[in-house]
Amino acid sequence: MAETWIDVAAHDDVPDDDVTAASAGGIDQALYAVEGTVYATANICTHGHARLCDGFLDGHEIECPLHQGKFDIRDGRPTCEPVTEPVRTFPVKIENSRVFVDLG
Repeated sequence: MAETWIDVAAHDDVPDDDVTAASAGGIDQALYAVEGTVYATANICTHGHARLCDGFLDGHEIECPLHQGKFDIRDGRPTCEPVTEPVRTFPVKIENSRVFVDLG
């Protein structure tokens, strides 16, 4: 699949050790900054229709605000029930103080 890098946010708009929402290419994303690295996942929990950007970030885990299931933001895998299906993740790169996400 071809790379489709989309500019989604200013790097400064992604707070350290927190999560924020972004949208590009018709896909809502959650952006996270942990230990100097930015990660991106789909913004909707795979268990219930809840926005992950409204959840609680603890290290590399995002907790869904609806049923408290958790995902590892690095690879999308579920780490806590009731979540069983991974959340989609996206490659991220930083160029000229902008966050780009590969939606390809």
